Amino acid sequence: MKKLVVTEEIWKEGNMYTAYCPELDVASCGRNIDEARKNLVEVIEIQLEETAKLGTLQAFLEDAGYDLSTSQLTLQLDKQVVSFDQLTVSFGGI
Repeated sequence: MKKLVVTEEIWKEGNMYTAYCPELDVASCGRNIDEARKNLVEVIEIQLEETAKLGTLQAFLEDAGYDLSTSQLTLQLDKQVVSFDQLTVSFGGI
């Protein structure tokens, strides 16, 4: 069984937390960070299972940027998040 390394982004929106995986473009939510994270893992697992059943798992992962030709047991992208921060940009016209 292979493992997949993904990025997890978590935001607080009101009284809920949203967990997002940009590589696979899937998200979930929860009442706290741990629940949002657990739900995101579940959504990813379901997505992988369902695309495998449909015969589209390889295309799904390749579209996300994963190299499936490797013999490695853990798949991860060549790029890594090195910074994640808020940025303020000035604009006009409103």
